[in-house]
Amino acid sequence: MNDLRAINEAINKRAGRRLGPSIAVSVSIIALVWFALAYHRELFAILVGIAVIFGIREISRAFDADNTHISVPPLVLATIILTLATWRGSLAGLAIATAFCLPNLLVFSLWKGPEGFVKRATATTLVLIYLPFLAGFIILLARPFDGFDRVMTFVVLIACNDTFGYLVGVVAGRHPLVPKVSPKKTWEGLAGSLVFTVTGGALSFHYLMHEHWWIGAIVGLIVVFTATSGDLIESALKRDLSLKDMGTLLPGHGGVMDRIDSALLSGPTVWLAFEIVKRYL
Repeated sequence: MNDLRAINEAINKRAGRRLGPSIAVSVSIIALVWFALAYHRELFAILVGIAVIFGIREISRAFDADNTHISVPPLVLATIILTLATWRGSLAGLAIATAFCLPNLLVFSLWKGPEGFVKRATATTLVLIYLPFLAGFIILLARPFDGFDRVMTFVVLIACNDTFGYLVGVVAGRHPLVPKVSPKKTWEGLAGSLVFTVTGGALSFHYLMHEHWWIGAIVGLIVVFTATSGDLIESALKRDLSLKDMGTLLPGHGGVMDRIDSALLSGPTVWLAFEIVKRYL
């Protein structure tokens, strides 16, 4: 028993997180997504909106530590507007809602006066685009009649990238990928993400979407880039703000932002891939 505990502690130390709770949270999230899609796809849109609101709360607290203060309630309202507009109006709804909310958020920021306005306006714009706008493309995946298959394919791609990149990095990681941004991310982990995400993409496109396997392989390859970039961007935010995690809501992961970072940047790519396949292939 002591040997097993020692091995577990060694793995946790090398990975930088607790492995058991991390796996349990990941499985729970996938089960929740599956239930929302299977029961009523509108629930999935609500689930995405709730995750974004928690993300806004976390990133707002992170900015507070750097004396950059943004107003959470207007951003939450903007998230609700973007979520509803995306579900009801598709891509046009997302674009129009974003164009409506951004200037109103900037006008609201004026109420605090000119001092620090550039920092507030820049941070507010970043949060609006980074969270509810990019998350809108994940909601768009669920809108069509085959929304269940689209989202589950997306989940497979993100899960393969994150899970196998993490596991291969823990077991065989020796060479840091971008040490100044994310010291624990390695080239070996990236190779694991590449192999398993391309494979997962090929299998999910063939068996879930009933499309050519090679299309899924190409999409998987692109997702490795977007998902890894999303993770690195969030790591850069945390490092710049001197934070280990954005929050503590999810055991083994940190905050919601630590869980959805790769999905946010991958959503538009996967949505675009499905649109290209539908229209031209």
